[in-house]
Amino acid sequence: MDTMPQDLTTKPALRVLLAGPRGFCAGVDRAIRVVEEALRRYGAPVYVRHEIVHNRTVVEDLEKQGAVFVDELTEVPAHAHVVFSAHGVPKSVPAEALRRGLTYLDATCPLVSKVHREAERHFAGGGPDTVHILMIGHAGHPEVQGTMGQLPDGAMTLIQNAAEARAVTPADPARIAFITQTTLSVDDTAEIVEILRARFPAIRGPKKEDICYATTNRQAAVKVIAPESDLVIVIGSPNSSNSLRLREVAERAGAARAILLPKADVLDIALLQGVRTLGITAGASAPEVLVDQLLARLGAHFTLAIEERSVTTEDVVFKLPAPLAD
Repeated sequence: MDTMPQDLTTKPALRVLLAGPRGFCAGVDRAIRVVEEALRRYGAPVYVRHEIVHNRTVVEDLEKQGAVFVDELTEVPAHAHVVFSAHGVPKSVPAEALRRGLTYLDATCPLVSKVHREAERHFAGGGPDTVHILMIGHAGHPEVQGTMGQLPDGAMTLIQNAAEARAVTPADPARIAFITQTTLSVDDTAEIVEILRARFPAIRGPKKEDICYATTNRQAAVKVIAPESDLVIVIGSPNSSNSLRLREVAERAGAARAILLPKADVLDIALLQGVRTLGITAGASAPEVLVDQLLARLGAHFTLAIEERSVTTEDVVFKLPAPLAD
């Protein structure tokens, strides 16, 4: 319940540190534009397999525009338009879409697609140069399912943590490689990679880091504000991997507390009792409007002193897929 005083003359002071970058990344922005442009060109409904990005506010906004979200392609009528989410899909999904006569648009983040291509290069078509791939990621996450679905069953082994990295026993330690989910904790992944490299000196890795620039930047930014914060609020959905990692990183970086908040109206203001400095960030799938709404909610209870803390400026823009690019 909202228990803080609301009279303007008695509102307590609250210092707010806004982490930057925060919120939408280029891959999320592109995925949303794919759905919006498909709706503009083809009209409603346009079907979307799974949440286009892991944020209910985004999904609900697109639903209002005419998008219909489904779990599987069997829910999509024949000859309809369907969009694949930013997380990527197994190869079996576009193949099924073609069999059913669906017109599909692939909104997979280009940085996720890059990991897919790395896996294919390592696998080398199952020929004599094939290596077994260790995928660092979280079981059940759509990106992991999509990436592991690029290759035949058994071509990859999922590694979720340091303990599994210490226990994995590949058939030929001289012929293995690793790839990673793009939204992992930078520090946790570095530990896992260090273990794998120590155990398997011949292991092959990506030429460039798989964890995407946006995940890296948002974690670096929250590390800056966390040590000064009595509480860090990470705006993001509970099924958003990058948002969950931000909350973990904030606590490890020195925040007294860190919580995940889907949207402003579910915040219990009582949680801010005794908080003098509040850190705020947002996961890569959370729109900036959610930050604005949180600040407005806080402003009703506190006199805010807002400071921006930015570690870098992002200017990455991804083009729309070919059918929509003109």
